[in-house]
Amino acid sequence: MDKIEVKRLAYTHQGRTIYEWEQTLEELHVYIRPPPGVTAKMVSCTIRPGEMTLGIKGNPPFLSERFESGVNSDESMWCMEDGELHIILTKVSRGVPWSAVDPFTQSEVQKSLMLERFQEENPGFDFSGATFNGQVPDPKTFMGGVGYK
Repeated sequence: MDKIEVKRLAYTHQGRTIYEWEQTLEELHVYIRPPPGVTAKMVSCTIRPGEMTLGIKGNPPFLSERFESGVNSDESMWCMEDGELHIILTKVSRGVPWSAVDPFTQSEVQKSLMLERFQEENPGFDFSGATFNGQVPDPKTFMGGVGYK
């Protein structure tokens, strides 16, 4: 059985990538390339149920954002991997897609989550090459909603 590949999306400002992100039914992943020389010991990251702050210790936060949906802060975490900051936010509401900046990206996120749900609910089938024709259903509520394990 092939796993559905989740594609990273980039948030850019003035031509520079600020962070990349991707989401699954259960988590939102954020990837940030800190400036050269920044180590995990220098990072200050606070994850609360409704917001997150991120920066270098002793300085104002680089990011200070409220979440559109709640996260389980006890299950969320961050780490440095190969010079990249990786933040894992565990969604309180499983299957709820967090919105993207533009409608096309939002549609692609919805497709990815729906395919992940189909794969999870039908482990003997391969949905890795599946496509949708028309409007993509909401992965949280489609046909009775997302099952919990």
